[in-house]
Amino acid sequence: MLRDNKNESEVSGVKSYLKVTVLFFIFYAAAGCSKNLKVASSHRPDPKSTSVVSAPGHQKKARVSVTGNAEPGRCVGKICPPNRVDARGSKQTRQILEEALEFCRTSQDFWGQGDFENAIASLDQAYNLILITDTNEKPKLIQEKEDIRFMICKRMLEIYSSRYVVATGNHDAIPMVKNRYVEKEIGSFKGVERGFFLRSYKRSGRYRPEILKALKEAGLPKELSWLPLIESGFKVKALSSARALGLWQFIPSTGYKFGLKRTQWVDERMDVTKSTQAAIAYLKELHNMFGDWTTVLAAYNCGEGRVLRVIRNQNVQYLDNFWDLYEKLPCETARYVPRFLAALSIVNDPEKYGFDLNGLDPPRSYEMVTVSKQMLLKDVAKNMSISNKILEDLNPDLRRNVTPHDSYELKVPKGKGAFLVARLDKIPVWTPPKRLYAYHRVRPGETLSRLAARYRTSVRAIAATNHIKRQDHITVGQRLKIPSSGKKPVYAKAKKTAGSWQSGPVSHRVRRGDSLWLLARQYNTNTKEIIRLNSLKNTRLFVGQKLIISRGTEAVQTAVDTKTYRVKRGDTPYKIACSHKMKLERFLRINELTPRSKIYPGQALDVEAR
Repeated sequence: MLRDNKNESEVSGVKSYLKVTVLFFIFYAAAGCSKNLKVASSHRPDPKSTSVVSAPGHQKKARVSVTGNAEPGRCVGKICPPNRVDARGSKQTRQILEEALEFCRTSQDFWGQGDFENAIASLDQAYNLILITDTNEKPKLIQEKEDIRFMICKRMLEIYSSRYVVATGNHDAIPMVKNRYVEKEIGSFKGVERGFFLRSYKRSGRYRPEILKALKEAGLPKELSWLPLIESGFKVKALSSARALGLWQFIPSTGYKFGLKRTQWVDERMDVTKSTQAAIAYLKELHNMFGDWTTVLAAYNCGEGRVLRVIRNQNVQYLDNFWDLYEKLPCETARYVPRFLAALSIVNDPEKYGFDLNGLDPPRSYEMVTVSKQMLLKDVAKNMSISNKILEDLNPDLRRNVTPHDSYELKVPKGKGAFLVARLDKIPVWTPPKRLYAYHRVRPGETLSRLAARYRTSVRAIAATNHIKRQDHITVGQRLKIPSSGKKPVYAKAKKTAGSWQSGPVSHRVRRGDSLWLLARQYNTNTKEIIRLNSLKNTRLFVGQKLIISRGTEAVQTAVDTKTYRVKRGDTPYKIACSHKMKLERFLRINELTPRSKIYPGQALDVEAR
């Protein structure tokens, strides 16, 4: 249902007009707008003028005949056809296709001027040209012909659709369709999503006035100001599973395309003003591409490429708008447009749907101050005697609540700009702390939890630094970058006392992080012996599993203290062991190394203190 301020008689007349035009187009499509249709040149259409059915209130015009009998270079009506000769003559197929494209461009010009009759007449002529085109079974020409046919059919339907909108209301309005899909989403907002809707509506008061102003300046429908309610719930830091961020939910690549900067310190997808301008540019581009707002919204959600592929696979003998494509689009997108229309229905008539939409958050009121040094927002807030949260809410694009080192437009509460400028020199410059990292080559049996304990950090920090999604998935030989806590790593000490090793079987309960290799080394045995004693089919162990392990013997040693040795360039495990009068095996054991382990300059290792 389209919104309409006309009286009933005019609407009735328009509907009658539409029925006639739709019947005309169905006949038009059936006559030739189907895939791979060919018409022999001997069956060329009769170039007769066709009368036009005019909408109520519109002056009747005779459709301009622009068929093949026009003499080359001669203008017929308002249309000057390209210089052409009979398609059955010497003119090449590609030239005829180019002439068809020229008529399409002429149609676009007429459409932009509001001259629908000549716009449609130009498309008629373009279609006549491709009907008499012989592609000689050449794949490239066949594809070009099909592309032009597709464009003509779609443009014809867009013109009919836009003519209806012009006759009944705002040419740029979003059609307020009511169907079972929209009703279902209205029911969802009234039920399980009522809280989400009310909270989102309340937050809209902060940002919507600014969005409305930008849309008005761009000449776009004001209804689009409610799009962030569906996209993000009017949360400026909303982050989706697809890494889309901000009120308008831009993914990094699309944000970059429309000028949104993303650095270590700033992500402009969370800047309300800049992301709104980017969204407007994107919506304009999509509207120029599709011409139908519901299809534009679908493309905004899932990408224009996906929608174009769906349209390409559709039977174009009917209007390719969103509802024609509904069942072929991704599930999320299929719900997206009905949800938006449902939200519009509720905000336009809240009482009808049982909503009391009051209590909007106050709009943002701020002024901007250019700063050129790195400062913590909490230091700025302290010097301005305001809450830190106020500055954070006004500058959500600052990723670490720190201004970048180059020029930045800092938003401050209205009336506080001059005060900040006067105190800028008193605010300390923030210097990023140096982050130290250690590098570790994963050895058999090691886990992130063991490494975290050893380097006095957390599993989450190691996983985040190395982009590890599954915390249980590290591989032997993998090189890890481990954030340092600034404390000395904890290494296993291997103090041994006389008689501390005795042979004989022992019982061991498997703990998290255990492996056959670690257990074999711990009990001075080998993995094959553990597998044999416990009849294991493979090397996999389970937490809580009970194992019988036959402990080996080790030469009786006197308790020896250890000290830390810092690896130098050119050192090897063997060289270090020899220089400290140690056996290589002993050196490797107390440092949890293997013969294949690599050591690095600056690495801290334990050696015997003699």
